[in-house]
Amino acid sequence: MNQSHFQYHVFFCLNQREKGEDCCMNLGAEAAFDYMKKSVKKHGLAGTGKVRINRAGCLDRCGEGPVMVIYPQAVWYTFVDNEDIDEIISSHLQHGKVVERLLV
Repeated sequence: MNQSHFQYHVFFCLNQREKGEDCCMNLGAEAAFDYMKKSVKKHGLAGTGKVRINRAGCLDRCGEGPVMVIYPQAVWYTFVDNEDIDEIISSHLQHGKVVERLLV
């Protein structure tokens, strides 16, 4: 049986498109990524067998951004502020419950 190296693997789209086109970087994705990475560490959730927060290039959902995807379930989220990130951490990463209102 093959067990995942991480319980949850979170990928943030941090792609920057040219000429003002819709993209996650123009919608605060970098700040949200930094905030989530620090918060996950602060809560003791980071590391092998736990949670990994990673940068990603374009995830091809530019008009729905900013977006992140959490594996292994392939759950896609959008977010607006740190409160949304806190809710994803608390509900999904700590308790395994999908945050329906933030689904893409």
